[in-house]
Amino acid sequence: MLSNIGFPGLILILIIALIIFGPSKLPEIGKAVGSSLKEFKKATRDIVSDDESNKIDDNKK
Repeated sequence: MLSNIGFPGLILILIIALIIFGPSKLPEIGKAVGSSLKEFKKATRDIVSDDESNKIDDNKK
């Protein structure tokens, strides 16, 4: 669903966000979204590595 947005859609979303939140809040929102994505990636990496280590341990038994 999100892959069909395209460049014009992203510009429209940014303009709407600028109108709603104002220029002073956008950097704070961007920082919060960035840190949330970073934590999400870290958590998924941890889950995948735990899953892989469990598979290796199961194969050794």
